[in-house]
Amino acid sequence: MSTLHPTQDPSWRLFQDRFGGLQRARRVETLLLVAIAALLFVIAAVYTDFSPAHVAAGLPRIGEYFGKLFSVEPARGAAPVPVLAWDHLFQGEKQPQSIAYWFYRINVYLVLLWQTVQMAIVATVMGFTAAFVLSFPATRTLLGTGLVAMLVRRVLEVARSIPQVVLAFILVWPFGVGPLAGILAIGIHSTGALGKLFSELNENADLRAVEGIRSVGGSWIAQIRYGMVPQVLPGFLSYALLRFEINVRSSTIIGFVGAGGIGQELRRVIGFNIYEEVSAICLLILVIVVAIDLLSERIRHRFIGNLGGTP
Repeated sequence: MSTLHPTQDPSWRLFQDRFGGLQRARRVETLLLVAIAALLFVIAAVYTDFSPAHVAAGLPRIGEYFGKLFSVEPARGAAPVPVLAWDHLFQGEKQPQSIAYWFYRINVYLVLLWQTVQMAIVATVMGFTAAFVLSFPATRTLLGTGLVAMLVRRVLEVARSIPQVVLAFILVWPFGVGPLAGILAIGIHSTGALGKLFSELNENADLRAVEGIRSVGGSWIAQIRYGMVPQVLPGFLSYALLRFEINVRSSTIIGFVGAGGIGQELRRVIGFNIYEEVSAICLLILVIVVAIDLLSERIRHRFIGNLGGTP
């Protein structure tokens, strides 16, 4: 019994024709999107102060600050910049050309940095709790009517649409300058962002367990507690850890409006052009963000993995 070569099989040729058509359609779609993006860029450039000559002149200066870090002396008449020298790099804090000189106020920085982390922790817990409660009434598949879900979703949209800096600036007036305004601002924004993510996880969950509990007379709370939460909790915690990393950086930014933490100190040293302290604070922020990212990754893999049923 003879068999046809794959290229002689009519079904194979039909598949090739169909596949080739899809590839051509995808290429046309990609070219169209690129053309639209280019057109929008040109329109934006025309109606703004975008200048290719200005960009070309400014690009080489991006690394100018980092180049001056390791120069022997700043140019005469130039603004004071941190100056490092390789032969003095790791000497004591009395040597202006060493890294230790940047961190002569390390005790103050560490206290403010810990305050920033505390702000992020409290704001994340507050946002997670509120988003956890609001995500279930925001899920259309868990309610008999879409009115409640629509109203709750609008509340979450308002909470996440207002920038955190604006929220912090508003809350500074009733709560005063300090961490409380920053915590509330980050917590409100986290509620809106996490609430949307949580409700989407709920809508993608398997409803058979919920329907089973409902069929035996279980209340709506029981359906959520025993039918929905065990499925979505690993995803909730994963998003919460990611949000905590974001909130650490946000706590630094909103400090610029007087909401406390290391950001408030960063604004002060920038205002006084104390460049060595600016560099020291930026390095500390980088270190703490990397450390939190590594710690969150280990927690996510160990705790959430086991919670989700994987080894």
